[in-house]
Amino acid sequence: MLSFLYARQSGLDDPVRLRRAESTRRVLSLELNHNRDVDRIHGNGINTLDIEVIDGRYMLSGGSDGVIVIYDLENNSKKPQYTCKAISTVGRSSQHVHKFSVETVQWYPHDTGMFVSSSFDKTMKVWDTETLKPAEEFQFDGNVYCHHMSPIAKKHSLVAVGTKDPKVQLCDLKSGSRIHILQGHRGEILSVRWSPRYEHILATASTDSRVRVWDVRRASGSLFTLDQHNGDKSKASSEAVNTAHNGRVNGLCFTADGLHLITTGTDDRMRLWNSATGENTLVNYGKVVNESRKGLKFTVSRGCSPEFVFVPCGSSVAVYGLHSGELITMLRGHYNNVDCCEFHPDYQELYSGGKDCNVLAWVPALRQPNIEDDETNSKRGRTQAAINPAFEDAWSSDED
Repeated sequence: MLSFLYARQSGLDDPVRLRRAESTRRVLSLELNHNRDVDRIHGNGINTLDIEVIDGRYMLSGGSDGVIVIYDLENNSKKPQYTCKAISTVGRSSQHVHKFSVETVQWYPHDTGMFVSSSFDKTMKVWDTETLKPAEEFQFDGNVYCHHMSPIAKKHSLVAVGTKDPKVQLCDLKSGSRIHILQGHRGEILSVRWSPRYEHILATASTDSRVRVWDVRRASGSLFTLDQHNGDKSKASSEAVNTAHNGRVNGLCFTADGLHLITTGTDDRMRLWNSATGENTLVNYGKVVNESRKGLKFTVSRGCSPEFVFVPCGSSVAVYGLHSGELITMLRGHYNNVDCCEFHPDYQELYSGGKDCNVLAWVPALRQPNIEDDETNSKRGRTQAAINPAFEDAWSSDED
């Protein structure tokens, strides 16, 4: 730690390097926090979680019971042991509650006064956080598996929606109507994601084994389809041409910089793609067990070097190196299958939800003070100052 501070103080290091190094250390030391509980409200499995990015304080959850819960993650008691309280709930007694399983919840990216939920009851609802009443409701012909709003969009207010219909629906929050459809898939749409780099770029995943990348400004078809064989037809059977996986593709996630896209499929594989060219980077993550019939909600770290991927894997959460493919650790604590996880970039914490109706908090282990290391680093810093030209006096002397 002191070596980073000395290098930063002397201008030998990038100011961001210390922050990235500490963020990485914290992620690598994630463990189940036995001092932090999250209110158990759901009577059935938890399908989806989302933490708002404005204050990083409030978290949404949606469950198979149709219930939506808002949690306050802040420790208001200032005690080491505390519970993240459920401050608002759209419960079964509410007349506005979803009739069936809630598959996706998402905060409006620019304001905590609104959030959006979608459900197997064939609806997507736009909620007023204060009143917990729908300000807008969109009806669809089939089950709604997923939806997503762009985290950066300033020129549009579109919500991409994936349903049982192979057409991707685009809903406009300003007009309150469905304004466009994207045609090309041949199966149910299990996951949709807007790029965090370009506001008009959208990725969609389907049960037809394909992942398509779209520019929604174009009237024609998708920009390209991801091909696991990178166009090498000798390796692909006729059925596997232009497919991202050999089974249903049920998970999508962009990296924070938008340069890469991660996909998961029921062929027990996870793949990393160049989001600009659609090239398969061929990173080998090994077998990533994936038996989900619906969308798989996984997440990527932010602010680390290197970055990490957190993937629900049975009753555990698997942590992989994003670019190395190495399995770093398995986070075990749930009693049943994990369906979703959400990374908190402000504190390098992870929250996971599963069929055991629990939301678990995974937090970095506290750094233990080591006096010997501090003394060693202090001596190293003084030695560096003595021999490094950056610390030497550059003034000339008249005697010379």
